[in-house]
Amino acid sequence: MTKRPTRPRPVIVDWSAISPFGIGREAFLAGMSSGGATDCVPAEDGAIPRTRARMAGQFETRTALGRKGTRSMDRLTALTVATAGQLVERCADLTGSPGQDGGAPADVLPGRALVLGTTTGSAQSMMDFTRSSLTGDRPYHVDPARFPNTVMNCAAGQAAIWHRLKGPNVTVGGGRAAGLLALNYARRLQATGRASSVLCGAAEEYSPARAWLQHHTGDAGGADSVLGEGCAMLRVEPSEQAPDSAFADVLALEFGVFDGVNQVAAVLRQCLHTALGNADVTPAELWRVATSGAPGALGSGEHAALDALLADSAADRVSCADFLGDTAAVAAAFQVVSVLAMAETEPADAPRTALITSVDRDGVAGCAVLSLRPTPSGGYGPSTPPIAATTQQ
Repeated sequence: MTKRPTRPRPVIVDWSAISPFGIGREAFLAGMSSGGATDCVPAEDGAIPRTRARMAGQFETRTALGRKGTRSMDRLTALTVATAGQLVERCADLTGSPGQDGGAPADVLPGRALVLGTTTGSAQSMMDFTRSSLTGDRPYHVDPARFPNTVMNCAAGQAAIWHRLKGPNVTVGGGRAAGLLALNYARRLQATGRASSVLCGAAEEYSPARAWLQHHTGDAGGADSVLGEGCAMLRVEPSEQAPDSAFADVLALEFGVFDGVNQVAAVLRQCLHTALGNADVTPAELWRVATSGAPGALGSGEHAALDALLADSAADRVSCADFLGDTAAVAAAFQVVSVLAMAETEPADAPRTALITSVDRDGVAGCAVLSLRPTPSGGYGPSTPPIAATTQQ
């Protein structure tokens, strides 16, 4: 196998999330530490194929963002704007001086990028807008303020406008692998000198429209499957700019495509061998493996590839789907912050290596290798008990 030339490696220096565990990084840490699944709450509309969901139940758009500028904002965009805002608030060098009213900064350094992974944007907004055109007195009798919600890059664009991030603004569509694809895009922006700091993540909303889409497309994952939602965001810096307190180095990212579920294991296995080779990591050195938790044959193929690779490894496997439900486009981003959370609550004096794997029904397989930096006793976050890993075979 020919190893690729060494590329500049991005470093994850901060992260935040809004999830069924609650709002913010501390809520995610506490939720993961509990070691149990989040509560399932009834959906508001009973005329949907699934009556349970794991929603970011404490999140309400106007409570989080205020009334100004949120009248026509959909939930996906609100989750993205709010999560990015949590990182911006903690990064004075990212935002410049704060505004006099404590809100948006008055001056902002250029070149700060935002990369967001999604599937289609907000399916509910697209369907609602189309329906209003078909059911109104005239096709053009629609609310123009809601039209921006119908395009896939609405959430990323609104987040950049709200937080005045003037660098490249990118939306990447990739299903469950969207978070890893977004991280790879952030790496390319830094490698080509197009951006330095990058806010990188993914978002997904729960809605009746999404429930119906997954029901009719056969991606149900069984009768007990529960849809989840949320947003996870990383701040990624070039290695030469990363502080000593950074969380993890991104050693490798690798992707492949498959044409049919019978190819999932082989394609993912090739991705794993290439990624570990580029990272100079052996399977025995892995500490945690976070899987996508894909349902059905996709998930079976994912675990088959890992079984072959990890036969002699003691690494524990963790599936965020067990905690958060089927979170679709934000699944891989939640996997990344999950291993960061585990490292944060389990102090260690030496680097540890984590593997993230993802497969999506549209034919994408991918993986990431992270080197988790040593965590001082007490960790970076609140004092929480170690997170229990779930080993799956």
